[in-house]
Amino acid sequence: MAELGPVAWPPAPLRTERLVLRASEARDRAAFIELFASPVVRTYLGGPRPRDELERAVPEVPGRRPGLFVIDRDGAMIGTVTLDRRDAGRPGHLRPDAGEAELGYMVLPEAWGRGYAAEACAAALGWFAEAFPGEPVVLCTQTANSRSMSLAARLGFTEVARFDEYGAEQWFGVRSSVAPPM
Repeated sequence: MAELGPVAWPPAPLRTERLVLRASEARDRAAFIELFASPVVRTYLGGPRPRDELERAVPEVPGRRPGLFVIDRDGAMIGTVTLDRRDAGRPGHLRPDAGEAELGYMVLPEAWGRGYAAEACAAALGWFAEAFPGEPVVLCTQTANSRSMSLAARLGFTEVARFDEYGAEQWFGVRSSVAPPM
């Protein structure tokens, strides 16, 4: 994962109608562990990691890095939104030198089906468009992940390619910095 770029981090918290996107804090550690240990959340992300391994490996303040927003609902972490540079060694790129900004997200199952992922991703994409004017953002998801495919369309991503990676067909899309229809 390459550095996001020349941007002050963390930015001021981003506020939406129902959520706050903010930097991680020590109080988020248990939710981080739950996200990575959850077989439901990790179905299309390589599977869950062992909880005991996570308990040992996750730092006191997890996810404290440029490009990672905690999704906070009523003072509790319900997920994450990330904007990272896509690794040049992976398939799917817009330009030969690679390094495109890539959107990622994970939400705890108890928060699914309420539009929180769309709201949080739209806010993060809005922040990115201001911080990096005119730069496109890419998204890659398994075609079997119908929820993620639907969210990509809702956020204004359009398909660029499909390819096999991690033993599954992947959908690779791009979104310009124009605000998505919501």
